[in-house]
Amino acid sequence: MSEPKRPILTDDGYQVSASCPVIISASRATDIPAYYADWFIHRLEKGYVRWINRYHPALPYYVSFEDTRAIVFWSKNPAPLLPYLHYLDTRGYVYYFQFTLTDYGLEGLEPGLPPLHERVSTFIKLSERLGRDRVIWRFDPILLTPSLDMPTLLSRIRTIGDSVSAYTNKFVFSFVDTSYAKVKKQAAIWQFRTLNQEERAEFVRGIVRMNQTWNLSLASCADEAIYHPAVDHNKCIDDVLLRRIGQHDSALMRYLDRFSEKDRGQRPACRCIRSKDIGQYDTCLHGCVYCYATDHERARIHAEKHTENPRADTITGEMGPMLSLRRTGNDIQTYL
Repeated sequence: MSEPKRPILTDDGYQVSASCPVIISASRATDIPAYYADWFIHRLEKGYVRWINRYHPALPYYVSFEDTRAIVFWSKNPAPLLPYLHYLDTRGYVYYFQFTLTDYGLEGLEPGLPPLHERVSTFIKLSERLGRDRVIWRFDPILLTPSLDMPTLLSRIRTIGDSVSAYTNKFVFSFVDTSYAKVKKQAAIWQFRTLNQEERAEFVRGIVRMNQTWNLSLASCADEAIYHPAVDHNKCIDDVLLRRIGQHDSALMRYLDRFSEKDRGQRPACRCIRSKDIGQYDTCLHGCVYCYATDHERARIHAEKHTENPRADTITGEMGPMLSLRRTGNDIQTYL
């Protein structure tokens, strides 16, 4: 079943048809908290965003926040969003963070990230503000290089885990996927690779061993493999968690009672429930070389457009599709 659609007015006064999702993903495609926090809050106030399908860029897709009750944030550096948490609370949103906290600095694979100690500090601040349930530690993707072997990788994860395990309830991991053409090309240049089956088993044994100290829930992301009885299959958009942290929201509870099935728009191994992602590919500036979602040159171009039009209804800063709309006196031609 698709999300309901209703007419809304755009910033320019045009009437358009917009979907009205209950759960927003912000975002698998880009780091909205790190680079677009101001824009995101402004768009919440305006009540909608315009999302551009990269395969059909001439057909804009409008997303209204009228029915939105929950937001799932994905970020490697949510520090810029911290000043807005009170605003999200006053608006009554149920929200939590998928916080990717990795350490590939020595390999130069994540050139745009703040130093690790700053990101750990942000993780702790966020957890102290929201609680352990609402800040999930992700270490993904898992990869190896000629200079980064398994003992070193596990040692780095232990260092992070010893710092943040008291501030979260879950550790989620996934292995780098080099089946994407973009990632495969970068893997050849930067000499990183995914783990073979024996190495994956060794990795999981190491995580399970370290978790005897951390006592976290362990989960793999978008992976059908059964690695260990202690490792579950994750739901990043998680109805169980939303019920736990949003039980006071009767509208959200009613929605989850009806719609907690898998999101059919995601990969087969993904167990997320349905949401609408409002991010755009090729807009993240972290520069992570293993990223499947970003062409870094295009991201810089989009960032410049965003800077020119920081309050545009689309994250890329592009103005609306005015060529598809016409004003006749005071009349508005509806774009549906």
